[in-house]
Amino acid sequence: MASIDPRRLAYLLAVYRTGGILAAADELHVTPSAVSQQIARLESEEGLDVLVRGPRGVTLTPAGRVLAEAAERIESELVEARKTLATMGEEVSGRVAVGAFQTSIQSIVGPAMGRVREEYPGIELVVAEQEPDDALRLLRAGELDLALVEQDEDSPAGAPRWMNDVVLLDEPWRVVIPTAFPTPTQVADLADAVWLGAGKHAAAARAVERLAESLGGSLRTVHEFISFEAAYALVAAGEGVAMVPALALQQDLPLGVEVVSLPGLGSRRVVARHRQTRREPGPAVSAVLDTLLATAAGVELT
Repeated sequence: MASIDPRRLAYLLAVYRTGGILAAADELHVTPSAVSQQIARLESEEGLDVLVRGPRGVTLTPAGRVLAEAAERIESELVEARKTLATMGEEVSGRVAVGAFQTSIQSIVGPAMGRVREEYPGIELVVAEQEPDDALRLLRAGELDLALVEQDEDSPAGAPRWMNDVVLLDEPWRVVIPTAFPTPTQVADLADAVWLGAGKHAAAARAVERLAESLGGSLRTVHEFISFEAAYALVAAGEGVAMVPALALQQDLPLGVEVVSLPGLGSRRVVARHRQTRREPGPAVSAVLDTLLATAAGVELT
C-alpha cells in the first residue's frame, strides 16, 4: 500500500461529516466532480474502497471510517499549528520568490496567490514564469525560494542533497490526435503513430520514451515543441500525435484536435522543490507551500 496522501483525506472527511458528495462539494466550495475525483484517487492509491455508493447516497466503509477519523486528527493538529502561527505575528512575513512553468501557474500558483494575500498578508509572493531547468538553476543560486518542476511518473525520485521535494499534484497524461486520425482504444493502437517530439528535458519526452519501452520498441517522432500551444497547432495540421498532461487541457483547443484518455499512459507529477537546511524553509516559505498544496488538492482535471 502506498503512503497516504493527506490532501485526499480532506475530501473524505467532508463526505463523512456531511453524508454525501454534493453536500461535501458545497462545504469545500468545489464541484461534485472534484470531490468524486479525489475520492477515486484515494481509493486507487490505497488499493481499497472507502465509500459504498448506493441509490440513497454514500456511506463509509470500515476502512473509510479509519481514514476519516485520521483526517479529523490531522485537522485538529493543523488547527493548533495555525493558532501557533497566529501568535507569531510578524514572523510569518517576508518575500517568497517562486519560479514555475506555465500550466502550474495557471492551475495552482495563480489561484493560490489570493489565498496567500488573505491568510498571510505579511508575505510578499513574487512569481516568475520559468522553464523547470531555469527554475532549478535559480533555486540553487539562491534567487528563488521555491521551484515548481514537472516529472514523469517514471522519473528518478529524490531531490539532490540540501533540497527537498513536495508533490503538489499527480495528473494523468492524455494524447491529442488529429480528428482525422482513427481514435485509439488502447496504447497498442499508438505503436505506429507519428509522434511530435517534446523538448529534450520535458516530462512529456520521458513519458513517450516510457510508452515506447512498454510497446517493445521505438516510436517515430518528428518536429519538436516546447509549448503545448505549439503541439496543438502541429496536431491540428495533421503532423502527428502528442503526449500532454491534463493541466494543459484547461483551455479551448483548435479545430481538428481530439483529446484521448487511455489506460496505461501514466501521469505527470508537479513538484515544488525548496532548499532544506536547518533554517529553511522558514515560516513564510512553509506557509506558501501549504497554500499551494491546498490549492492543488482542489484542482479539477479534465
